[in-house]
Amino acid sequence: MTAVSDAPTTTRRVTTPRKPSLGQQVVRILTTTDHKLIGKLYLTTSFAWFLVGGLLALVIRSELAFPGSQVVSDEVYNQLFTMHGTIMLLLFATPLFFGFANVLVPLQIGAPDVAFPRLNMLAYWFYLFGGIITASGFFTREGAADFGWTAYTPLSDGVRSPGIGGDLWVMGLWLAGLGTILGAVNFTVTIICMRAPGMTMFRMPIFVWNSLVTSLLVLIAFPIFAAALLALAADRTLGAQVFAPEHGGAILWQHLFWFFGHPEVYILALPFFGIITEILPVFSRKPIFGYVGLVAATLAIAVLSVAVWAHHMFVTGAVDLAFFSGMTFLIAVPTGVKFFNWIGTMWGGSISFDTPMLWSVGFLTTFLFGGLTGVILASPPLDFHVSDSYFVVAHFHYVVFGTVVFAMFAGFYFWWPKMTGRMLDETLGKVHFWLLFLGFHTTFLVQHWLGVEGMPRRYADYAAGDGFTTLNQISTIGAFLLAFSTLPFLWNVYVSSRSPKVSVDDPWGWGRSLEWATSCPPPRHNFVTLPRIRSESPAFDLHHPEIAALEYADNDLSGAADAPDMEGRFGNLADNDKGERR
Repeated sequence: MTAVSDAPTTTRRVTTPRKPSLGQQVVRILTTTDHKLIGKLYLTTSFAWFLVGGLLALVIRSELAFPGSQVVSDEVYNQLFTMHGTIMLLLFATPLFFGFANVLVPLQIGAPDVAFPRLNMLAYWFYLFGGIITASGFFTREGAADFGWTAYTPLSDGVRSPGIGGDLWVMGLWLAGLGTILGAVNFTVTIICMRAPGMTMFRMPIFVWNSLVTSLLVLIAFPIFAAALLALAADRTLGAQVFAPEHGGAILWQHLFWFFGHPEVYILALPFFGIITEILPVFSRKPIFGYVGLVAATLAIAVLSVAVWAHHMFVTGAVDLAFFSGMTFLIAVPTGVKFFNWIGTMWGGSISFDTPMLWSVGFLTTFLFGGLTGVILASPPLDFHVSDSYFVVAHFHYVVFGTVVFAMFAGFYFWWPKMTGRMLDETLGKVHFWLLFLGFHTTFLVQHWLGVEGMPRRYADYAAGDGFTTLNQISTIGAFLLAFSTLPFLWNVYVSSRSPKVSVDDPWGWGRSLEWATSCPPPRHNFVTLPRIRSESPAFDLHHPEIAALEYADNDLSGAADAPDMEGRFGNLADNDKGERR
């Protein structure tokens, strides 16, 4: 008889990774040098400022819905529109570029991080605390700065705008601007020096090109603004008289401010042009049309942007009208080249209107209208008629909001899986788009007519007999619809945080740039292995080698080294696994 005993059994404890405590997460945020987390901090902070600026805009529109004082006094109204413009331009739109650039640029060029990780974090803290200082004037006795976001002197000096709120505005923006300059240095060095093998300048994604050119523009424009702010601070606190009207100080400030201010418009626009250029080929199932032309147009815009500042000063009589009018008309040419390239990318493509594509088409529609009204303002006779009216307000919002906000949401919906590992809901995304699209055009389209009819901007009140009431009420209704459109997006973010994570590198299936060749979200240093880079579409070459082979065959300029690997992605991964086991 054979005794049979049960084999000894062993139990294996399965451990699941513990979620970091709140304290650990705070320490990680405070000490991180990971470009992806810093990018998320920029995006979150700038979006928070977007919400604050939007709330200020709702109060402004509520005040203007009827003649007479409705909500706030004239003094508070001046503070509101000053801080609304400051927040939206310098605390939301500009840092938003650094948010997307931090998340995407190292991934798109195959770098493990930015060139100066600690400087990157320092730039963010300068921006954060500079913004807080700028807005903290609301908590002072005299209130926040109330001299307009352009801070024209002598209105902004210590005599006509006394109080610490104006001083906080000046020095807060100076500190935030210093962070912007440091960030621009970082990205310039990163893009020039840290590209992966095979990532030549003319294989870089257009977003990287636009980020490089934008960084160079920042290094040209922001030091001028920083110097002007220091001189204004000296005037306000030390009696320096740099901008005293007796010796032309008012015109000097306008020259300094707008030499910064108009390149700033393209500092805002170019990165978001790049976002749209990344999205259109993916959802058109086509390569970008006219890659070299897009790069050349970006460089031309940058060069011309520093030669058009004085078209903001036509009514001063102190500038050469013909020269600055001609340069302003001329800058529309490279912008038009970009527009035709975007249309050429979609032309004949197999277009799918996923949410990122829908936002991109909304961008094209809105930006086209804003560009056309900009051509009107480039003509001195027409500019004389509508200068400082609501026509300028409408044009500016069509250009800036139409560029930054539409492209921002396009980028959020497109790169959300890459940033978080989760997809945003398509239905909620489309509801969000249509509410914002209708709200935006309802708000700002009628403001063109208000301006033509003679309503000045920055006025807290108007008479009932002026005939402005109906159009102002339509604009106010649109503003509240525009504000309401943010709720589906916030709900979408909440819902997606509880949805399953994606399990593929490229959930859209047709991604072209290098970030789609790594996991969602990427590891700490971005790539486990890098694919060979043979074109400006390395991820597409990796995932669709058979289509890449057809593109290679059609390109007479391609050499043997540019030929795609027909073994495909899985063959490459198998070889990499063997190499790691060895």
